[in-house]
Amino acid sequence: MKRLLLDTHAFLWWLSDNRRLKHDARAAIAEKSALVHVSAATIWEIAIKARLGKINLGTKHLDREIEANQFSELRISARDAMAAVNLPMHHDDPFDRMLIAQAQLEGLTIVTHDKAFAAYKIPILWT
Repeated sequence: MKRLLLDTHAFLWWLSDNRRLKHDARAAIAEKSALVHVSAATIWEIAIKARLGKINLGTKHLDREIEANQFSELRISARDAMAAVNLPMHHDDPFDRMLIAQAQLEGLTIVTHDKAFAAYKIPILWT
């Protein structure tokens, strides 16, 4: 069974049926036996970007989209926070660092287009 964690852009591309989400990634996410996670950090990042006017969500309630797409919410724990702060500084985005820490701790494959993730010892499914 595939255990995936969607990076922020992968989650948004999935929701908007964006062609930048490549076939292999889309098929892995859609696979019935896959367990697909969306981190609370992703929802937080999107909400901040929407508030700043960097993206337009329309009427979407992202928290509801997790369940509507049969994904699992991955909450942020104190353990996650400590792991993120202790990561090597290959990547300076705090939201991405949280996703990397969560993927390491939970044994998840990150679905991403961000090449900076490759510096960490985590499985990646490239979008």
